[in-house]
Amino acid sequence: MSKSLDSPVPPPVLAAAQARRSHSKVTEDAPSTAELERLLGAAGRVADHSALHPWRVIALRGEARARLGRALADAAGLHGSGAASLAAKPMRAPLLIAVVSSPQPSHKVAEWEQEAVASGVAHMLSLLLHEAGWGVMWRTGPHTRSKAVAAMHGLAPGEKLLGWLYVGGIPDRLGSSHDKRAPLEHRLSTLES
Repeated sequence: MSKSLDSPVPPPVLAAAQARRSHSKVTEDAPSTAELERLLGAAGRVADHSALHPWRVIALRGEARARLGRALADAAGLHGSGAASLAAKPMRAPLLIAVVSSPQPSHKVAEWEQEAVASGVAHMLSLLLHEAGWGVMWRTGPHTRSKAVAAMHGLAPGEKLLGWLYVGGIPDRLGSSHDKRAPLEHRLSTLES
């Protein structure tokens, strides 16, 4: 028997989804590798046609974040203060999780569908991290799929970077937040016989 979504206590998954928000500012605390592995084990259970597991993640900590910053500046062709400003962006969180679409050969599952699986893993992981008490923000940008950034991550031919989950502690003062729920008007339709 399923639990009603209208009950006074919503199911844990619904409550977690309703509570999720992006945290653009985080503290220097970060989940351990063991905690990340545990959460990733659950995130990897997203719908995955033919169980191809067409994704992987790369944890960037410490100096790896600075290397990413330099790769972003190189990709942008920037020098001087512009390069320094862009290069500093990966330092905004102690842990960056690069999400990589890693398509597998398949005559049944198109590459776009495999990329959707990788996106699903990223979203599920961000939800699980938030539920575990971590601040998370999924960031991308114009240089996400540049050659310099791909080389810095050691991507194989055919792999595509989908962006990074910036992860850290949630500050004591969250500041103002606003409701980012998508209005459902024009987003839900029903086809009947």
